[in-house]
Amino acid sequence: MAAKTAGTGLEQRWRDILSAHARTMCEIDRVLHPHGLGASDFEVLDILATAAPEEGDLCRVQNLVGRVHLSQSALSRLIGRLEKDGLVERSVCAEDRRGVWVALTGKGRALHAEVLPLHRAALARTLEGPATSP
Repeated sequence: MAAKTAGTGLEQRWRDILSAHARTMCEIDRVLHPHGLGASDFEVLDILATAAPEEGDLCRVQNLVGRVHLSQSALSRLIGRLEKDGLVERSVCAEDRRGVWVALTGKGRALHAEVLPLHRAALARTLEGPATSP
């Protein structure tokens, strides 16, 4: 009986996490949609915009796969859409012709800066919960 109760608690915590994730993703999609972006689009732009200085403005696509919750093929399609919209540009790695670099364009950097406050506000609304009075 104790194992069933412990398992039920874990399952409920898991459902709560999934529910918070779904609410947050829907809210992010809602606020970014008028700007032509979805939550995954923003995630890629945000990773590229906050790349470590030693990485410069370039990031290997293979490195994005581990940081974005998309399959490699879905990420490639997403990057293709962002490139078509002029938000990122791809180039082949000179040292390893199999490697592909992706970087924000000026337009991508400007759009990221424009929607970043909207993204943060959506996170605050969905993850911080209702304010409590003292």
